[in-house]
Amino acid sequence: MRIFKTRSLAAEACGRGHVSIGEARVKASREVKVGETVKVRVPPVEREYLVKQVTDKRMSAQLAADFVEETTPPDRLDILRGVNMQFERRDRGTGRPTKRERRQIDQLKEES
Repeated sequence: MRIFKTRSLAAEACGRGHVSIGEARVKASREVKVGETVKVRVPPVEREYLVKQVTDKRMSAQLAADFVEETTPPDRLDILRGVNMQFERRDRGTGRPTKRERRQIDQLKEES
């Protein structure tokens, strides 16, 4: 699995301080070593990857998946997927809720 789609996105994330190895933030030029844990902050969570192998060549995303293992705890991945998020849904064309409907919605939320 490739962590970033392009090199420029990876360099930008490093420049903003979103990528760290160990506890230190890294530059884009930093070479990774086998066994290191790379942490990438993707708000609202921090994803973790274990480097299994290193290669000198560029390769496709499918082949790159064999070199990295994601070790992010499942509960953090659920947050990214939006499992715990609840969105209200209204039928198309009904418009915004009225003040009365808003109170009813709030009352239902408090009860559950």
